[in-house]
Amino acid sequence: MLVNKMKGKRKEGKSPLRRFLPYYKKYRTTMVKDLLCAALTTLCEIMLPLVVREITSRLSTDPLSLTVGFVVTVGGAYLAMRLIDGLAYFYMANVGHVMGTKIETDMRKDLFSHLQKLHMGYYDNAKVGTLMSRITGDLFDVTEFAHHCPEEFFIAGIKILAAFVILCTFNVPLTLLVFLVIPPMIIALTLFNRKIKKGFRQQRVEIGELNSQVEDSLLGIRVVKSFANEDVEQSKFDEGNRRFFKIKAKNYKYMGLYQATTRFFEGFMYIVVVVAGTLFMMKGFISSSDFVAYLLFVSTLLTSVRRIVEFAEQFQRGMTGIERFYEILDTKPLITDKENAVDLGDIKGEIQFKNVTFRYSEENEDVLIDMSFKIKSGEKVALVGPSGGGKTTICSLIPRFYEVDEGEILIDNKSIKDVTLKSLRDKIGIVQQDVYLFSGSVKSNIAYGSLMPPTRKFSKRQKWQVLTTLL
Repeated sequence: MLVNKMKGKRKEGKSPLRRFLPYYKKYRTTMVKDLLCAALTTLCEIMLPLVVREITSRLSTDPLSLTVGFVVTVGGAYLAMRLIDGLAYFYMANVGHVMGTKIETDMRKDLFSHLQKLHMGYYDNAKVGTLMSRITGDLFDVTEFAHHCPEEFFIAGIKILAAFVILCTFNVPLTLLVFLVIPPMIIALTLFNRKIKKGFRQQRVEIGELNSQVEDSLLGIRVVKSFANEDVEQSKFDEGNRRFFKIKAKNYKYMGLYQATTRFFEGFMYIVVVVAGTLFMMKGFISSSDFVAYLLFVSTLLTSVRRIVEFAEQFQRGMTGIERFYEILDTKPLITDKENAVDLGDIKGEIQFKNVTFRYSEENEDVLIDMSFKIKSGEKVALVGPSGGGKTTICSLIPRFYEVDEGEILIDNKSIKDVTLKSLRDKIGIVQQDVYLFSGSVKSNIAYGSLMPPTRKFSKRQKWQVLTTLL
């Protein structure tokens, strides 16, 4: 007997982020180019303080060397660098974002493909609105994450490392003093970051529930209006809407604290540089030109920290989307083909239940208990009984929409577990109790049982089958 019918086993070990990395493999060339462009834009930002330092240093030590030609040459060189910076940034904003969209498309394809493989028991308990939220909203956030995450951290890493090395050439004690502010800032921001991540996860769960409730109300609008229950549905929606608001408001509080903490440490770092730097300059430990350049480098460093802070919300949204993506992908299909499953082939149509016992979940009672019967080929059999007696269940077990707990089902003396699902279901004609029409034409709905994937062409025989179906 299955331990748990509704849930598959979850993969353990690798974090969602590490499992997400293989999606970059197809686009590694684009990623390398994107990071090179990010390095170029960073280099342009780092060069400005060095240019200012050189000009102010010449002005204070050797004014005669500061000629018009020198200033124009430096200005032209920096302008050329800014042009390169603009082209690199265009590549990042254009091709980089397209790469993120391609990754999102690949993930959505994998997710939809996996959902097609899941057993009926999963859909009995899943809410379509929640699944739609994961396929669309969650993966929208992954697009920005996939593009910006490596880019932003790469830029921040270069800036922090370059700033540390260059600032140490100005004044080592002052640099160490400034960088001592960074560890407590990281610790404080990490604490808020955890709260934000939890909040975004709750947001995603709640918006899925809200979508599900809206879907129920709109799909059942005829029933709602028939019983004049508009007020009831409005009340249910308002309650879900209020819950979503409270979660979002709470998360914005932590976002506010996160950003306020960052601004405090930014100000603290600036005042450390100004006070300590002024004292060092008074003592002759740092020149005025170096001090001006130092302030510009600290500004560049803080700009990098600020970008990471602004990216934090996007990062958490993306991570939440990735985690929820793998939650579904880790749900294993409980009904699959055996390794040595064979094609059912041509059949006569004899159906036999041998000591079949079944229940939908461990929390429910048995629907069928030790049931045995045989339907011979060509016989017409009607199952009659009260609602909930197991008629639909019996019909659902034959095509293996659900798996029996005990016993076996045979078709022409072949266990249905020994044949492939596709060949089994191809041989079964089903008239659903609740008719569902797909969007499209009446013709496409009638011919649905004979349709082939768009990438494959109909054979003459298949075309004839569709024609006879329509006739």
